[in-house]
Amino acid sequence: MNDRPGLSGIQRIALIVGAIAILVVAYVVIQGAGDDEEPATTATQATATEPAATGTTQTATTQTETEETPAEPVIPTVRVVDAKPQGGVRKLEFDKGEQVRFRVVSDTADHIHVHGYDLMKDVRAGGSVTFSFKGSIDGRFEVELEDRGEQIAELDVAP
Repeated sequence: MNDRPGLSGIQRIALIVGAIAILVVAYVVIQGAGDDEEPATTATQATATEPAATGTTQTATTQTETEETPAEPVIPTVRVVDAKPQGGVRKLEFDKGEQVRFRVVSDTADHIHVHGYDLMKDVRAGGSVTFSFKGSIDGRFEVELEDRGEQIAELDVAP
């Protein structure tokens, strides 16, 4: 016969660690399944069961609520098909002082040139490049396939 009627200290710690591990896994699964456009508020409940030394089963239930997390900003994407901007010249609008971020996905190899800021990046056929810079100059600027002289986007940085 056992003189200890409950869980030992080690068993309690193991039970708590197990419950926390289940919560972490549940949180990761729920976050991965969520829509990037919607902020998530989720209540998660996990139950850990471990047999005690007395042959009975102890169950611990923990509930946690995650805070709303801001969604990642959507990066505008300019798609280039047959050396032309798909859907026409893409309008990109930002405020002065804001971080300007956009991506170009192209089936045509060329240099992507952001006029005014004099930034240029090479894109491979079937590849993509991402621009990220501070909008320090206000105005309207062309973004083009440099070698072809084809405008693919219009960058507006408002004062």
